[in-house]
Amino acid sequence: MGKGFPEDFRWGAATAAYQIEGGYDADGKGESIWDRFSRTPGKIARGETGDRACEHYFRYRHDVALMRQLGLSAYRFSVSWPRVLPTGKGRVNRAGLDFYSRLVDALLASGIEPFLTLYHWDLPQALQDLGGWPSRSVAGWFADYAHAVGRALGDRVRFWMTLNEPQVFAVMGHLTGEKAPGMADFVAYTAASHHVNLAHGLGVQALRDACVQAEIGIAMSILPAHPWGDDATDREAAHRFDGFFHRWYLDPVLRGSYPEDTREILADFPAPVEPDDLRQIRQPLDFLGVNVYSRLFVRDHPEFLPLRVELLTERRLPDAKYTAMGWEVYPDALREVLLRLHRDYALPALYVTENGAAFAERVEGGEVRDVDRIAFLHDYLSAAHDALEQGVPLRGYFVWSLLDNLEWEHGYDKRFGLIRVEYETQERTVKQSGHWYRGVIERNGL
Repeated sequence: MGKGFPEDFRWGAATAAYQIEGGYDADGKGESIWDRFSRTPGKIARGETGDRACEHYFRYRHDVALMRQLGLSAYRFSVSWPRVLPTGKGRVNRAGLDFYSRLVDALLASGIEPFLTLYHWDLPQALQDLGGWPSRSVAGWFADYAHAVGRALGDRVRFWMTLNEPQVFAVMGHLTGEKAPGMADFVAYTAASHHVNLAHGLGVQALRDACVQAEIGIAMSILPAHPWGDDATDREAAHRFDGFFHRWYLDPVLRGSYPEDTREILADFPAPVEPDDLRQIRQPLDFLGVNVYSRLFVRDHPEFLPLRVELLTERRLPDAKYTAMGWEVYPDALREVLLRLHRDYALPALYVTENGAAFAERVEGGEVRDVDRIAFLHDYLSAAHDALEQGVPLRGYFVWSLLDNLEWEHGYDKRFGLIRVEYETQERTVKQSGHWYRGVIERNGL
């Protein structure tokens, strides 16, 4: 028996500016932290950069035509902050902003709803030089940037997201150093985490002022944390990780408070919360976007302070399947996340703003065979449908990703796309999974 989705359900695919656009210095664009990070020896696999990527900046019309071929009803993309504001603040680069205006017009002409993300990790390097996210000033500059983009595109773009995965770029950019800007400092991290949350709240207010009809949300990465063992210490470790990685960002945005248990854990590294900040952060939202890929096992580790949590990222279950990223294929993660958010936060609407997988694939006779990706998407969509049937207000689903692209510090080796990109020639080929997804969209279900 088939699994149908609501008539107005939005079927989309997602991308991010740095990962696909190329044109790293075209038409007055400024340097981003990823432009700098990718040029730092040893930071990106094989020394690869986003200088060319998929050349979407120059080939966007062809890419929109491919979206239409896939039957997409929505497309989630991000705006490059340094393309619009080369120094992060001050003078708007009209040529950069006009690119997004042309992209929006092309999407609308093809019957595709734009879902715009203001920040997908590419902070202007000029603002990093002034302190970056650990500096409170960046939150205000983000609001100014949001207002400028909202004023320019708000007459045509209805759906907006302030930030993509704030916990990921805060933790991995400022605490572990794996992503740009490559910092590893707990004091800098807690400051950055709070200023990221504050930037969201100020950005929502700026968008409400610039485009009255906007529907506004934020895209959060949710990674269910399961205890490795059955004992209480591992269950408590899973709860601590959830507080640090999820509730530290969900609660201020949706409840106007930081979780008290996590505040106690971080007592030696307090976030620089000022009076009225939490009221500024908690703004009415129209939806929450969630990016879900897998789950994570954690266990108690008393020596790993202050969280006392060990992430078992290298552990493998004997009967499980794993993607090329080493992530477990675990469809129930999506159902678990959607039900948890619906239960705990009573949101007006939810979108799956990223879900997908990188797998090895075969190119034969001009066809790209990726049956593992089809199985992955089928099973995760089935889990999403189960959540819908249990009352979750799920309004849409976006595959990550439309195109193969630069997978951040992993370079170009990991392919997530519904469309294969040959990076030397920039030739695009719709994969078997892309044709399969078109069928899902045509049937409006599985």
